[in-house]
Amino acid sequence: MRLTYPKNEKLKSKTLIDELFNSGKSVSSYPLRLVYLPTTFKENIQAKTGVSVSKRNFKTAVARNRIKRLMREAYRLNKPDIFNNLSTPHAFMILYIGKEIPNFNLVNTKMKQLFEKFSNKSQA
Repeated sequence: MRLTYPKNEKLKSKTLIDELFNSGKSVSSYPLRLVYLPTTFKENIQAKTGVSVSKRNFKTAVARNRIKRLMREAYRLNKPDIFNNLSTPHAFMILYIGKEIPNFNLVNTKMKQLFEKFSNKSQA
């Protein structure tokens, strides 16, 4: 699997995002939270993923965008580990729920822990 995050893997559908938050399940590894929902896509892809940072905790767009860039990069680098044991297509939303701006090492380790918890919970 290539370490990319192309446009067709980005979660953009308003209806799918609403359904994700209404009936999806979640796992947490502070300061990250993953909301997921098994679903099907028209394209032949395993997952669509979105990232989000609260405007309440980070007032400036610069800080929010920095955290979102870090989360997307950590997701992109850990993607092969996630999808090698994923059997059905999923929609993911990764939320940053912390109060301070993290560094990349923290986000990367927490992303690994988050998807490890997800794979344990989804197989059980």
